[in-house]
Amino acid sequence: MKALLYKEFKLAMHPICYVFICIFPLMILIPSYPIAVGFIYILSCYPIIFLGANKGQQSNDLLYSTLLPVRKKDIVLARILTISIIQFVFIAIMSCLYPVAVLINQNIPLTEEQITQGLTSTIPGIPLEGYVSILAIAILGYAIADIIFFPIYYKNGKSIVMSTLFTIFGFIFYLAIFTIVLPYIPVIGEAYKGFLCGELWIQFTLLAGALLIYVGIHFLVYKISSERLEKVDF
Repeated sequence: MKALLYKEFKLAMHPICYVFICIFPLMILIPSYPIAVGFIYILSCYPIIFLGANKGQQSNDLLYSTLLPVRKKDIVLARILTISIIQFVFIAIMSCLYPVAVLINQNIPLTEEQITQGLTSTIPGIPLEGYVSILAIAILGYAIADIIFFPIYYKNGKSIVMSTLFTIFGFIFYLAIFTIVLPYIPVIGEAYKGFLCGELWIQFTLLAGALLIYVGIHFLVYKISSERLEKVDF
């Protein structure tokens, strides 16, 4: 597995992926910008990695991997671990920038209209006070994205466009509902936002639950995807 992961990060990972991982977390520093939006862009690494991109050309990475003296299910596991590492490195970098984002947004005064509307932050949807809850939502979203992407892709090892489109649109829809739409629904909106931005122990409980579900879903992703790859004849 160590050798396969080494191959993933040395051969399959295009250098632009590393740029994306370092740049997109900076979106949390954009004043008055929805926090959750930054989590979407890391999904752009998926087609780059799965195409085995090398100067914009396919390098038949999956075929090459299946010719190695390794089990097909180990190939799937290595790719799942690679994607998970990317996701959590991205989250770690964004979390390190969180204190700076708080300082930036604390110095942005509310307009009279925002005060009239009862807003306490210039950030749409869930404010920075609910950052841990947003992490929980994003982690669940990544789990949903992966259970969409991997089984579709490994069904024949070629459905990169379809799997990417379904994954990105599904993730955007999920994230928009839980971080931007629900907070503005009359009656339940304030209660929902208050819950997500409430006590830290509640937020960290949500995060712990999200991590457990993430692991469980990825076990299912691994099982389904590896079974489908076993049936693919190259």
